[in-house]
Amino acid sequence: AARPAELRDTARRWLSRPSLALEVHPFDERSAVADGADRSTLPMPQDFPSAHFPEFERGQLSNGMRIIVARRAAVPVVHLSLQLDAGYAADQFATPGTAKLAMDMLDEGTARWDALEISDQLAQLGANLSTGSNLDFSFVSLSALSENLPQALEIYSDVILNPAFPESELGRLKQLLLSEIQREQVTPISMALRVFPRLIYGDGHAYSLPMTGSGTEASVTALMREDLVAFHENWFKPNNATMIVVGDTSMAEIEPRLEALFAGWAPGETPTKRLSEVDLPDAPRVILVDRPGSEQSIIIGGHLVAPKADERQLAFDAANDAFGGTFTSRINLNLREDKSWSYGVRSLIVDTMLQRPFIVYAPVQTDQTAPSMVELDRELRELVTSRPVAADEVETSKRRSTLTLPGRWETARAVAGDIAELVRFGLPDDYWDIYADLIAGLDTQNVNAAAQSMFAPAQLTWVVVGDLSRIEDSVRALELGPVQIMDTDGNIVQ
Repeated sequence: AARPAELRDTARRWLSRPSLALEVHPFDERSAVADGADRSTLPMPQDFPSAHFPEFERGQLSNGMRIIVARRAAVPVVHLSLQLDAGYAADQFATPGTAKLAMDMLDEGTARWDALEISDQLAQLGANLSTGSNLDFSFVSLSALSENLPQALEIYSDVILNPAFPESELGRLKQLLLSEIQREQVTPISMALRVFPRLIYGDGHAYSLPMTGSGTEASVTALMREDLVAFHENWFKPNNATMIVVGDTSMAEIEPRLEALFAGWAPGETPTKRLSEVDLPDAPRVILVDRPGSEQSIIIGGHLVAPKADERQLAFDAANDAFGGTFTSRINLNLREDKSWSYGVRSLIVDTMLQRPFIVYAPVQTDQTAPSMVELDRELRELVTSRPVAADEVETSKRRSTLTLPGRWETARAVAGDIAELVRFGLPDDYWDIYADLIAGLDTQNVNAAAQSMFAPAQLTWVVVGDLSRIEDSVRALELGPVQIMDTDGNIVQ
């Protein structure tokens, strides 16, 4: 053991100034194994590893809760994720913000333990518990060492079954959510995404709320503990849930444990979410949101496309890669690399159970707002007319989609996430097994057919956030469509 004097001397030597310590470790003597190697070009890999999605089993508890188990014994960790068909879309039956706040509060205490006790016990076990929602589903996840799994499962099940939603924590978490909304109302991209869903889905649709699920200041202020209890009672039913388990366990081992913990969880009816199809607008339209003094404008453009389960989905994804889905996409090379109007431009498709938002996202310098909209509009129109997706663009997208697969499934959490996609979107069990083959079948014909059937440049909805004193006149002069001014809650100002 080190003595105090030794620690003092070491500190004086290494932590005082001036000090310079230079260590030189020469390489071992080496000799060339071949002469004449061409070092002018980097050698390309000759082959690539094949990716194989882990096998999984399906089961069901006596109360109707579905179980999916994928065994991965290489690391002594188990990841569980309870998927519930609820999500932000469940707020159509409640006050906006209910689903988000309820899931945020789920682990803030149970009838048995308070929030600090839950946190302390999980830390001692080396376990992590998380909760959250997306548009369609809510989830409760647990990662734990396999040797500590029984104790961690006891806490996990108690959080799922017996949340207390304590009044002592409600005020604090409501204030955090209100602060989040206030940040969204001044952050340009969030300002746009608070407005955009309502515009493309219409008032009253399950997906028309802000994409973050945060609700409005008025709705969150009005939320009471009873609203959160009602959310739990309405949606937390075993027959509305799927437990995904990935890691160092098996169906034979985990099913009896889950049965013992959840057998008393009674099934019941849940509300039926109204997820109606929406027609695209007859013509383009432009929404302006004022952010005085902004040095950049945020341009959002988009419309609805087919659900993820659509057979054209992979072809459309490849078309989107060419248009704006990657760094080397057309719109990024145009606005960033060629014109230097932006630090980065992208397009994406937000996955939902029903029609999905296709979104173009472009932060641009203020004086190039209108010209950037012209370029984005032109690029999309040309993609479905005079400049269809080229063969090299399709091949680039195919390589990106398949060569990343071995790294995609490195962790138990990642595998659980892709199994959750099967659950959420009703995809076949062998979807990830045949994914690479499906990608290999893409070509310019089916990719361009998908692009022409889904991209609708004549029916875009534009949302532009910026300093209207500097951009409004030039945007109106484009005559892309009727122009309205809205606030960050989607209310018409002018």
